[in-house]
Amino acid sequence: MTPLTSTPQHQLRDLLTDVNVLEQHGSADVLVANLTLDSRQAAAGTAFFALRGVQADGHQFIGKAVDLGAGVVVCEELPAELSEQVTYVRVADSAEAMGHMAAAFYGHPSKQLKLVGVTGTNGKTTVATLMHKLFTARGYKAGMLSTVQNQIGEEVIPATHTTPDAIRLNELLARMVAARCTHAFMEVSSHSVVQHRVTGLHFAGGIFTNLTHDHLDYHGTFDNYIKAKKGFFDMLPASAFALTNADDKRGMVMLQNTRASKATYSMRSLATVRGRLIENSVEGLQLEVDGHEVQFRLIGVFNAYNLLAVYGAATLLGEEPEEVLTVLSGLTSAPGRFEPIVSPRKRVVGIVDYAHTPDALENVLTTIAEIRRPDQQVITVVGCGGNRDAAKRPVMAELACRLSDRAVLTSDNPRFEDPNEILKQMQAGVRPTDAGKYLTVPDRREAIKTACAIARPNDIVLVAGKGHEIYQEIQGQRTAFDDREVLREAYELLSL
Repeated sequence: MTPLTSTPQHQLRDLLTDVNVLEQHGSADVLVANLTLDSRQAAAGTAFFALRGVQADGHQFIGKAVDLGAGVVVCEELPAELSEQVTYVRVADSAEAMGHMAAAFYGHPSKQLKLVGVTGTNGKTTVATLMHKLFTARGYKAGMLSTVQNQIGEEVIPATHTTPDAIRLNELLARMVAARCTHAFMEVSSHSVVQHRVTGLHFAGGIFTNLTHDHLDYHGTFDNYIKAKKGFFDMLPASAFALTNADDKRGMVMLQNTRASKATYSMRSLATVRGRLIENSVEGLQLEVDGHEVQFRLIGVFNAYNLLAVYGAATLLGEEPEEVLTVLSGLTSAPGRFEPIVSPRKRVVGIVDYAHTPDALENVLTTIAEIRRPDQQVITVVGCGGNRDAAKRPVMAELACRLSDRAVLTSDNPRFEDPNEILKQMQAGVRPTDAGKYLTVPDRREAIKTACAIARPNDIVLVAGKGHEIYQEIQGQRTAFDDREVLREAYELLSL
């Protein structure tokens, strides 16, 4: 990985500049050489942040961090016993304080980049990836933080979260600055806004793609989910741009309180960036964008919106419209996003897609319906993850059965739930008229093989839900599993 030019060290006083300190015990003139939210990583010179998480409360580990040598503790509640060798900083929200302190610790790297955040239920990864590919092709050195992977120029760094924690995030941005990147493009999840992972960052722009039913297991209500997404735009500075999808019914809500310059993109109405669909086929999209007719390699109306978002953001960053469209016309999408995998003998057209929400699945199946030939069957393999929003399970199954000729209901990442129970909840949503259109195959590998086995020549097999993921999560264990590789295995086994 691109190294930092030096290991940062700061006086605690300098890191607290943007933090609202409620109470302090000990000196602010102590040296901080490391930040952590994991007590096991504490050592001399460490500032430990006690965060209240979903599964654990960091306040329970303050003693362990101090025992390992932590010189600073940032917390919302002071421990009963205070060490004279430690400076305790009490704040209203430890995660918020960590965001500001991490940004200061790494020298506010986001201010030295043109950082653009992408938020929304669907399309974040595709838009961030296309932005990175576009600016790289245009000769810039750019960074990317996405669900699929992080990148510093051409260097690829595995991603573990859609948005890393504030410490890791600022470290990655600082490495981008050290590598002489000028731009960075990142997905901004709803979790990251609520958990203050992006607090303290300076954005040059924000993009909103769309908003649909997702993550209600975390946010509780759809209204909270909307507020989380909107919170990102509320934090943008006046120097930034805020670009929203005017065709999404909540698109304009995102702009209500933002200080940023407002811009819109649309396929249906007047907007800052206007697109019109000319043709949508298996060969790609033909669009009219701001008066220019362009052929793109991406497929589907949902990708038309992604392309408009990328084009709009690039021009707002100062790029020439015609040059942007020329480069965009030759780009492909992110891995596992409507990724075609045709069998060697071309008897099956496989498509692997990350669609794991009802809206995303409907978009993909609608796109396939638009480009399929009359003689092609659509067979959909789909599952639902365990320990997540259960309300979407019957909806996903209903969509798969209604919009496909055949469906194979299976597992996704069951986590700690019984896959058969998840399948029962999915089946409850299937309409009586579609009862004969589906099979249940709990084992995902067997489900993909089954879909290929029942496919006729030239049929389309959609494998939805996991996309780029290369694992299955079962009972706390991650085992290797890649839908794309399993699809290829099925082709070989069945001589397709």
